[in-house]
Amino acid sequence: MTTIELAPVEEEMLRELLEVTVSDLSMEISHTDRMDFREGLKVRKEFFNKLASQLKH
Repeated sequence: MTTIELAPVEEEMLRELLEVTVSDLSMEISHTDRMDFREGLKVRKEFFNKLASQLKH
């Protein structure tokens, strides 16, 4: 497991970046017709949500 030490302001910026990325992915998922590409986007979205959740704790 890798540990990254962030200052509070850096942690907040990373959390905001992840939230924007998840929002963008949600829109892209809804507009994607190719199932294989959509599934890959869903995997990414799940990963970013999990990472954002870990930052909140």
